[in-house]
Amino acid sequence: MKVLFASAEAAPVARVGGLAEASGGLARSLRRTAVELSIVLPDYGDVALPNESSFELSVPDWATPATVRVGEAPELGEVHLVSVPGMARPHPYVDETGEGWPDNDQRFFAFGAAIASLAHELGADVLHVNDWHTAAALAFSRLPSVYTIHTLGYQGAADPAWLDRLPADVAEAFRQYDAANPSAGAIRLADKIVAVSPNYAKEILDPARGAGLHELLADRTEDLYGIRNGIDAELWNPSTDPVLSTPYNAKTVARKADSTAALAKQLGWPTDPTQPIIGMVTRLVEQKGIDLALGMVPLLEGMNARMVILGSGAQRLTLWGHQLADEHPDRFAFVDGYKLDFAHLIFAGADLFLMPSRFEPCGLAQMQAMAYGTIPIVTAVGGLVDTVSDADRAEGGTGFVSETIDGMGMVDATHRAIRAWGVLKRRRAIQRAGMGVDWSWTAPAGEFVELYESIT
Repeated sequence: MKVLFASAEAAPVARVGGLAEASGGLARSLRRTAVELSIVLPDYGDVALPNESSFELSVPDWATPATVRVGEAPELGEVHLVSVPGMARPHPYVDETGEGWPDNDQRFFAFGAAIASLAHELGADVLHVNDWHTAAALAFSRLPSVYTIHTLGYQGAADPAWLDRLPADVAEAFRQYDAANPSAGAIRLADKIVAVSPNYAKEILDPARGAGLHELLADRTEDLYGIRNGIDAELWNPSTDPVLSTPYNAKTVARKADSTAALAKQLGWPTDPTQPIIGMVTRLVEQKGIDLALGMVPLLEGMNARMVILGSGAQRLTLWGHQLADEHPDRFAFVDGYKLDFAHLIFAGADLFLMPSRFEPCGLAQMQAMAYGTIPIVTAVGGLVDTVSDADRAEGGTGFVSETIDGMGMVDATHRAIRAWGVLKRRRAIQRAGMGVDWSWTAPAGEFVELYESIT
């Protein structure tokens, strides 16, 4: 079975955020199945592929043929990069101020049309598109199709004049609230729709979580599935992680203390096994509940805990983070930016991991934390519900869950986590429960293969 997998990002070739990790991770696992997979991404102009060649592709609505570069990418296999006018920019979605590029709709509309042409050219049996950036492909393709919703928070809504460029028989499928809406079109036209966790598949049917598309999704419930994302189990593995001076696994998790000491040293703190370190690796955006985390900093002394946050994003939150670090240097550290090696050290060295998300379609960090024996403290939203069970409420619990998305709820969950961490036997049981789960892409990839087979 030939599958063309289309995304705006796929690590390691094109990486901006979580979409890259999810697309790349699934693609790598699908290559280990019987599926014959090809990947198509926009050509952002900054990647050279090994054994590269190119060809011209005729595309509906394009004045001239598209140039497609094709090569073998490490781990991903065959990758096609489509040269879309205006796509080669420092950031694919936003300008230097963080505002979306005004021609995002036009550029990704063009990319969608090219995806459909490439699927025909390659003789694909199934077309799998991801999020709104690739959704326009379904206007030009009649192949059996799967549409994955990574987040409904971004739908690509645009001027309705965009609809005039679509085939007449499907144009209205892309109309929503008198705007052109790629996500709405894909929900109407895809044979199967996948949300990135079972709980998120339920949430998006609710008016409060469905971002205006809940009624469309309610009409497609028979074709709506929730398949949990996975993590790269080779990259996020404390027994083989080159960042760690002392590797460990579930049986030798006591050695994790060496990573905790290394983290404390890097932050300029003394090693203190009586004070848990709470870690957070995140984007600084409202969705992630950073304000709830920062609001806890003045309470750390009373909790006898320390906290480190690694992340970048909104200027207001960045400035607040730096201010709190200046005011509480012995309790709180804020590191602006994203440094992969330091992220690994936080996942390994922190005792607890905070995720106070307001919404979280799946989330990867909680699974990465559990793989390292770092106990997650999360809100009861999206994929966090599917992956973290509260150790105070369930046998074999893997973390601590706040049922409310507010400061009081997170403080209570954090207090409960600290109490449990302080009892070594209980700490080890929770750590080993999380480390004992297979968080890799193997099972999710198998579910996608079954889905592909069901529509061919």
